[in-house]
Amino acid sequence: MGRWYEQFRYEASFEKDMDEVTAEYSLNEDGTVKVVNRGRVEDDPSAFRQSVGKAKVVDRATNAELKVSFFGLFYGDYRILDHGDDYEWSIVGEPSGRYLWVLTRAAHSSPDMLDRLQARVRALGYDWALVRVTRH
Repeated sequence: MGRWYEQFRYEASFEKDMDEVTAEYSLNEDGTVKVVNRGRVEDDPSAFRQSVGKAKVVDRATNAELKVSFFGLFYGDYRILDHGDDYEWSIVGEPSGRYLWVLTRAAHSSPDMLDRLQARVRALGYDWALVRVTRH
């Protein structure tokens, strides 16, 4: 829960050319998770886009598999693939490997931390050539 800062991602149409991307998670009364994604549009530094959705936990044993919807009826897979012991970072994707997000609790991470995250992304089988660095 709380605010996370996107450090890297596979570019997706719904996030195209966005920087300063954050994801904020909070618990809804019905047990679902409210998801608020926000980012600055690259061409217009004053323009931000925001989308609000909800997630349902699928695997209650690990809380690492969720279904997320930003469009009402359709839910997509959202899996926490890896995370730090202290939950200061998280790598998120889905089974097809089409989407990838690397999130941290801090907007700016050390070069050493970013190198370690890159190595973990590669170890999970993701193609680093497809990764876009998110500026903050």
